[in-house]
Amino acid sequence: MRGEPISTDPQRAEALARVRALLLDLGCTDDEIDRAVSDDVLDLLVVDRLVVPSPRRLTEEDVTARTGVPVETTRRLRRALGFLDVGEHEAFFTEMDVEAVQLFRSMVELGQVDEDTAVQMARVIGSSMARIAEAETWPGTTPMLMGSGDSVLDADGFARGAGDSLPAMARLLEYVWRRHLQAASRRAMLLRTRHEEGISPVQAVGFADMVGFTMLSQHLEEQELAALVARFEVLAHDTVVGLGGRVVKMIGDEVMFTVQDATPAAEIGLSLAEAYADDDLLSDVRVALAMGPVLIQDGDYYGPVVNLANRLVGMAKPGTVLISDEFRAALLDGEDAASGLDTRALRVRTLRDFGRVQVWKLTRSGANREAEHGRGFRWERIESVLHDLEELRNQGQQALARNPQRVAGSGPRAGSVRIEAEGGDPERTQVEAGREGGEGTTA
Repeated sequence: MRGEPISTDPQRAEALARVRALLLDLGCTDDEIDRAVSDDVLDLLVVDRLVVPSPRRLTEEDVTARTGVPVETTRRLRRALGFLDVGEHEAFFTEMDVEAVQLFRSMVELGQVDEDTAVQMARVIGSSMARIAEAETWPGTTPMLMGSGDSVLDADGFARGAGDSLPAMARLLEYVWRRHLQAASRRAMLLRTRHEEGISPVQAVGFADMVGFTMLSQHLEEQELAALVARFEVLAHDTVVGLGGRVVKMIGDEVMFTVQDATPAAEIGLSLAEAYADDDLLSDVRVALAMGPVLIQDGDYYGPVVNLANRLVGMAKPGTVLISDEFRAALLDGEDAASGLDTRALRVRTLRDFGRVQVWKLTRSGANREAEHGRGFRWERIESVLHDLEELRNQGQQALARNPQRVAGSGPRAGSVRIEAEGGDPERTQVEAGREGGEGTTA
């Protein structure tokens, strides 16, 4: 069991009886149900059978006979959607699969897309939907599966609500897709009016990278790490979208975003740095912005501008925003002429594949440099504490291995560890092994 059941045994027995009857109607055997109960996955078995309720009774050849689409084409489509191959004679497919293949065929026949384009779009759809489905079934992410901690009770609860929850989720996904399609169309209209139509429009590309995530993740419990990642994503999305940008993707401890103009991009970059600096749970972020033509494909962004922004973010100090020369030029040429913003030239850097690059630090006008400098030590202090604790733990383990009887009463006191870590010289807090990025001459 994943947790203590919240109801009595008779209630659980009644729930199991209802779920068993449902699953038997859906084609399961008693052995399958008993094994799911034993393995504590009965709720997931119910999801498996209810989301695709038709009996699995068609082979690949059956689907081809019903749709007229060759087996090779349906396999190509399924792989693009992210589905595993099935045995040649395995009766796996349902009417839902037949309908999907027929829709694929009709779109191609109507000339709306060619087969290669349809398969390419299938990859994008499959990747996005796979992430949604993973989030819905992973522990702690969806209340419809993880209500009581008992898979029998959760299975019963999901089964009773599936008639409403599954259609509602399908309608919600359609709504989100329509609204995002509308937003993408409006962005395309703006690019066309600016005569930047095509696959390589000029965009501002930004990255924000959470400082010290690797080291922090080694010292946090699983639930603490999950809370940290969730908080990082919430702040990133709220800040970027709230100021008119688009979150392209989250890459672990990093967010990539785009904006069509330099001025809002600058505001997003500075606001991200400020938001994370003021957050009690998270460490600071490094931010970098670049400007120029980008290749847009499958909802993602590619090209030298993206690579440059990603390189610059690794050079930034915690809590600072670095910008490229082209971004600064676009910022100064904007309608607002970078009102309320300052840029300071840093030394020219030589970057692989880019040559000599002029880097600038972006700040708000009148920003307090001493306050920024103090914030810059925030992660270094945290890093020093973690490093000292790691060293003490290693020393304790070594001492225990040498003389387990003496170590029990002679180890360093917890209070002395805390005082030394918190009172250490800030200049001593640079840790060679755990330090990520930040070079002293860049920001």
